[in-house]
Amino acid sequence: MAKLFWGVDSAAKVDEQLFNCVKSQFGSPKFWGRYLNTIEGVSVGLTKEERSFLHTRGVKVMPIYNNFQASVGLREGKVAARNAIFNAQRIGIAEGTFIFANVERFFEVDADWLVGWVETFYNSEYRPGFYNDPVEGGFSDAYCQAIEQNEQVRIQSVLWSAEPEPGVSGANNYPNFAPESPPCEANVWAWQYGRDADECPIDTVLLQDRLFDNLD
Repeated sequence: MAKLFWGVDSAAKVDEQLFNCVKSQFGSPKFWGRYLNTIEGVSVGLTKEERSFLHTRGVKVMPIYNNFQASVGLREGKVAARNAIFNAQRIGIAEGTFIFANVERFFEVDADWLVGWVETFYNSEYRPGFYNDPVEGGFSDAYCQAIEQNEQVRIQSVLWSAEPEPGVSGANNYPNFAPESPPCEANVWAWQYGRDADECPIDTVLLQDRLFDNLD
């Protein structure tokens, strides 16, 4: 049985105040999901200094790329992947780290974009992941079509599921690992099971050791 690790993600920068809020309210996170880019009104981008701040506290970084509003087209998927790779290199993210495309439930999405993302990562020092909602929106259909088009999508990529949402909880009282999955073969190794905590601006996340070992 896979070992589980508890952590969080945030659109906000991790500073002493936010880190202490999470630690006092929920416990010590083993990893922290952070966005690679600053997008006005959405996310503050990860910096080298913030990465170092987390590492000195024994916290791994789970990189997320969200600088796109739709997931449609082979070329667009490749461009997004190249941009994600560039930004990860700029910050110094370690080789072998999974980088997650932030495919929101309200995004338009097709198989070509997912294939483009995976194919581009295949020739890089990083590995491809998809944050997704397998229940609401078009991700599941697109993903199942993508693995038919290119089996590397199934073999190489890891899914971070946003369903179901039993609610926010801490390091000592998280639920059993039971994320939803697309109706086809998929490596669902991460689960955002709690969103928008009242106490601190974070979501709570569980992931399996095989992903944890391949974070930054």
